[in-house]
Amino acid sequence: MTVPLFASSLAEYKERLADRLAEVAASGRYILGPEVEAFEREFAAYSGARHCIGVGNGTDALTIALRALGVSEGDDVVVPSFTFYATAEAVVNAGARPVFCDIDPATFCVTPETVADALTERTRAVVPVHLFGNVAPALEGLEVPVLADAAQAAGAGREGDPIGKLADASTLSFFPSKNLPCLGDGGAILTDDDEVAALAGRLRFHGSEDKRTHTEVGYNSRLDALQAGVLRLLLGELDAWNDARRSVAGAYEEQGLGELPGIELPVPTAGAQHVYHLYVVRHERARELAAALAESGVEARSYYEAPVHRQPAMVRYVPGGLELPGTDEAARTNLALPMGPALDADAVAEVCAAARAAL
Repeated sequence: MTVPLFASSLAEYKERLADRLAEVAASGRYILGPEVEAFEREFAAYSGARHCIGVGNGTDALTIALRALGVSEGDDVVVPSFTFYATAEAVVNAGARPVFCDIDPATFCVTPETVADALTERTRAVVPVHLFGNVAPALEGLEVPVLADAAQAAGAGREGDPIGKLADASTLSFFPSKNLPCLGDGGAILTDDDEVAALAGRLRFHGSEDKRTHTEVGYNSRLDALQAGVLRLLLGELDAWNDARRSVAGAYEEQGLGELPGIELPVPTAGAQHVYHLYVVRHERARELAAALAESGVEARSYYEAPVHRQPAMVRYVPGGLELPGTDEAARTNLALPMGPALDADAVAEVCAAARAAL
């Protein structure tokens, strides 16, 4: 492809990353330790949270955070179905039942109304997803904790508040394609709650604080020092990268992409500081458009075409079937176009020209 879906800036950091990895390797501390503690302090401060707990990946972050918030066997947890499978998978791994709610197909996020429709007597938590870098709206008045899945939203915010202030806890993924990437798997939990943070810290390390006494049955899920070293280096670039992503989004609009027949541009939720992990438009013939763009050398891809509640492993949680019209519309019509901090104006023009020719 002449215009890739992900336009990363990591190549220019190759030497700095190599130096950072060598420095951490020379320290002899590879699991948790000073490097991880330093990243946790820095990322917590950046995100507006009192605590950051580094874990092995974004999926473990969700599972551990759910348990730290009190979710256990027999509980229900409300989650959207239009999301990556791990959002619901983590609920099952925490021993609970996922209850799927609908979304607003324009924003790809849950709404207070769709969440309210899914609440049950056994609901113990709600997990909104800040999908594609957009920010789910505030969910006020709930009697259960809100755990935000912010895997795709590092650096995002709402009405001036950073991601760590928008829920009782939030989870991040640092998978290499994310806005804040590491060079493998990595994740984190953000929270202001001292007890939640302490329990999450034990759960990530076999339910122990001191390697001797194990108060919970936990996990072996720790952010390693090499990845923490990478994240500390790249955290300083995150705001500039997100600004570049917003500039790319603005360029698509300036190039007239939204004026093409049938194209609906991304819609940020009210007050959101969108970080455009992906630039996802909607079109009734999204698959045909993707094929036409590919012929012009432009990579495009639809996401979550089979929503989570229709995945084979999840259908047992909706035995009577479930109608989620907003989810179905989003699954049918979404199309991610090239995005990334390294995407330049010429590439955006090429994508728009290819779309114009296709439509």
